Amino acid sequence: MSLTNQPDPEARRRVVAQDLQNVMHPIVQHRALETSQIVVTGGQGSTIIDADGTTYLDAMAGLWCVNIGYGRSELAEIAAEQMQQIAYYPHTAMNLPAARLGEQINGLMGGGYHSYFANSGSEANEAGFKIARQYAKHEFPGQFRFKTIARQYAYHGTTLATLAAGGMGERKTKFEPYAGEFIHVPAPTCYRCPLGLESGSCGMACAKLIETTILAEGPQTVAEIIVEPIMSAVGVAVPPDEYLPYVESICRKYDVLLHVDEVINGFGRTGKMFAHQHYGISPDIMAIAKGIVSAYLPIAATVVKDKVFESFLGEVAEARQVMQVNTYGGHPVAAAVAVRNIEIMLEEKLPERAATMGAYLMDGFRDRLFRHGIVGDVRGKGLLIGIELVTDRESKVQLDGALVQGVVDFCKANGVIVGRSGGGVRHSNTIVLSPPLVITKTECDTLIEVLDKALEATVAKLKG
Repeated sequence: MSLTNQPDPEARRRVVAQDLQNVMHPIVQHRALETSQIVVTGGQGSTIIDADGTTYLDAMAGLWCVNIGYGRSELAEIAAEQMQQIAYYPHTAMNLPAARLGEQINGLMGGGYHSYFANSGSEANEAGFKIARQYAKHEFPGQFRFKTIARQYAYHGTTLATLAAGGMGERKTKFEPYAGEFIHVPAPTCYRCPLGLESGSCGMACAKLIETTILAEGPQTVAEIIVEPIMSAVGVAVPPDEYLPYVESICRKYDVLLHVDEVINGFGRTGKMFAHQHYGISPDIMAIAKGIVSAYLPIAATVVKDKVFESFLGEVAEARQVMQVNTYGGHPVAAAVAVRNIEIMLEEKLPERAATMGAYLMDGFRDRLFRHGIVGDVRGKGLLIGIELVTDRESKVQLDGALVQGVVDFCKANGVIVGRSGGGVRHSNTIVLSPPLVITKTECDTLIEVLDKALEATVAKLKG
């Protein structure tokens, strides 16, 4: 049975009943699903369609991932063609789509990289941790470099290791304890500086603490540093321009690998193909997913600099090969779709479009939304934007969580899906936006208008 895009209340009712009786959903509380749900039947561009005929402007591109937009039927045709030729074989052998995709990624990075393919961003980061540790064993015999320096309030995935690397307490506590191989340092969340300093006059204190931490732990115990160029889930924390180059210089000083998490940032989202390219740094390890295939099929990659790749070369008897495997890694169908997805991005100049539309949205938000005293900050890069809500701008006290959720719910009730930061009690008051890179000016105007009305309604609630 399949649902069409024609409204069918009875068919929708059956799907809801079938789902509630048999499915376990991520993150969402099922009691809430019993009374309110979306049954997605289709999508086009930046819009999705519910089985009852309701359309929504999806200002989150799913989960930060449908970069080229919904409804690209040619990707289905490519998938079908590849399935008819060879649908799957383990990536211990070679296949043409994965080889082409690896070449594409290497070209986008300017050359000098190899790609290991996985299925999701969590797995790509997890593989990165393992590659960094194995590399350290090869290159630093006699040392025990196993630690990863990560940042508070970071998000790197949902496996146990990526949760441990992440710094979002509410996501982690139900799965603790973790081993102590992930060491956390303050993040460049400048609007709410963890060190109580002012951006521009802080002397890059949070970055300098990374070096202090390496020295305290012992450089001979540290394998890598992991960073998102722009921290997404915490509320779109854009670092000062000099932050990432400074972190890279620390990595080079102590022979520590720089692991860049581009899972959300990558593939045009911030106005360049990869967000680290705004800052002129050169990752040793890079995790990519989501936009690599715009979520049309599952595929991800751990991309490593050639100097890292070469550490895994040797005679068969040396057993230096990557001791890591993913059953579906390098899946030929997913890779073929990813190749065409990237071609579309380049042909339609979607990274450049993200920069243009992002600037348009930022201007609109600043013009319209700052009239509401509860808007503390509007920040972002390209089509990755955060609007932080406070009780007042002077104190920066974050807006009550129920009111923040009310903004999300108001938008949904008015046909627009927005997100909310997941940083727990300290960083959960930001409306986050990550629309498809094909969003139009008219749709941007709708997004601005609906958010303006949502904030107006919230201010009215505060006034009682």
